[in-house]
Amino acid sequence: MMTSVDTDLIRVLADPLRLRIVTLLARETLCTTHLVEETGARQTNLSNHLRVLREAGVVETEPCGRFTYYKLRADVIAQLAGQFADLAEQARTAADNKRACP
Repeated sequence: MMTSVDTDLIRVLADPLRLRIVTLLARETLCTTHLVEETGARQTNLSNHLRVLREAGVVETEPCGRFTYYKLRADVIAQLAGQFADLAEQARTAADNKRACP
């Protein structure tokens, strides 16, 4: 069984600000204004990171009047976590496998 981890998603989440956004959204649904307050990032920079997260399918938007709220897609994070869990299980199973040197 060969396990592959979604490397594109890992690249998206590897950015410190995007990871901070995901961590905040794991706690509650927030609008851009809240995220600016919480992160200290400029609104344009934050919007660019939110666009990347949205295009990667990590967050979804919910319009509310003149504001846009962002919500973390827990299923996407759970799927990535499952891929890592499968990889860890594969490593446990193969712990005693050692390829002989030529």
